[in-house]
Amino acid sequence: MRAILQRVSEAQVRVAGDVIGQCGPGLMVLVCAMQGDTTANADKLATKIARLRIFDDGEGKMNRSILDIGGSALVVSQFTLAADTSRGNRPGFSAAAAPDEGRMLYEHFTLALAAQGIAVETGEFGADMKVSLINDGPITISLEV
Repeated sequence: MRAILQRVSEAQVRVAGDVIGQCGPGLMVLVCAMQGDTTANADKLATKIARLRIFDDGEGKMNRSILDIGGSALVVSQFTLAADTSRGNRPGFSAAAAPDEGRMLYEHFTLALAAQGIAVETGEFGADMKVSLINDGPITISLEV
């Protein structure tokens, strides 16, 4: 699975003009299930994200996790993280998991992240979403498991 994490002050996702998910201080997580991924990959990614120390401690060092700060997460599916741009100018997405498999892994990941003790809200799988956020830092990290 692939994910892009953005440390945020706030984030929200809209579908058809309505806010369907949001978070306060914490993480915006864009996630993509790749071909061959399993629930074990989703679990490993959730555990890694929950424990990743990218929040400032009292001395201004990135030494605290989302768990440590009591932060929340907004998780949004984004199959375009599977983009292959090695040929031509039009990205290919054949490395992404098939839609049914991708949905199952996205939902499993979301539940696994919540099971770590993080308040999680989501976007809508497969929907045309409008995402807004205030990146804190800015801190943006790419993960793949």
